[in-house]
Parts: sequence; structure tokens; C-alpha cells
Amino acid sequence: MKFTKRSIFITVVIVLTIAVDQISKVLVRANVIGQTETQPSERISIIGDSFWLMNVENTGAFLGMGSDLNPTLRLILLLILPILVLGFVLRYIIKDKSLDNWSLFAYASIIGGGIANIYDRIFLGSVTDFLFIDLGSVFKTGIFNMADVSVTTGMIILIFTNFKTKKAAN
Repeated sequence: MKFTKRSIFITVVIVLTIAVDQISKVLVRANVIGQTETQPSERISIIGDSFWLMNVENTGAFLGMGSDLNPTLRLILLLILPILVLGFVLRYIIKDKSLDNWSLFAYASIIGGGIANIYDRIFLGSVTDFLFIDLGSVFKTGIFNMADVSVTTGMIILIFTNFKTKKAAN
């Protein structure tokens, strides 16, 4: 395979996304007391009462969905299916030479974030989530991690680039 600027860009974004996520999770697991059956996770304020750091092991997917599925269904929905989807997305961005840099960055961020969380599920049995935003009645998140930030950022960029492309076509 010939390494082009494009393939190097895709690889660097994926690798950096995985690295930032995994390093942040290692630091949280080592320094923030995690949730147990009898007590909640330690909560460390980052910005007042609005932005918190904690340590929660998530055996499900987004917001813990799927954590109560039977093991076979969880294996299919949380490991096999995401691996297949990420493989197809990677194949798509490698093959489609018409994608702009923002779209490549977005797709590579989604792939990197997906791989990082799948890695946790395979090797740890759960995904470490540690960030929580609470802006009172205005906005509140579930507990998330840097891989989730990468996937969400990638999706937002794709939405904007798609609107921009459609607007330019009209």
C-alpha cells in the first residue's frame, strides 16, 4: 500500500484519538475512586457545579444502554456490529477520494473513538466513563469519555459538512 498524505492524515487522526482516550482513561482509573456496589464514584469538580470528573465503568453502550442484555446479544450489538460498521466506514473513507479534509477528519475521529471504546469492552469488560456536565435545567449530559467526545464531534462535523455541500449544490 502506498502511503499518501491522505492515508497518513487518516491514520494520525485515528491513532491520536485512541491515544488521547486511552491515556485519559488510565489516568482516571489510577487517580479517581471508582463506583462500587455500595458507594457512588468520587466526584471531583473541574468547573464549579457544572463540570465534573468521576470514574464509572459502563458495561453497556451510550448512557449504559444495553448493559442488561444477555451476553450473546451484548456481544453482537456492542462488539461485533460496531467492529463491522467501523470497518465499513474505514473502507469507505479510504476508497472515496472525493471526501474533503473536514469529512475525513470527522470519519477518522468516529473510527478512533469507536475503536477506543471497543478496546475497553474487549480487554476490560467495560468502558471507563468520567466526564459529566450539569448546567442545571438548561443542559445535562450522561457520564462520557474522550472517545465519546470524538464520535460526537465527528458526527457534528459531518452534519455541518453535509449541509454545506447540499447548500452549495442548490
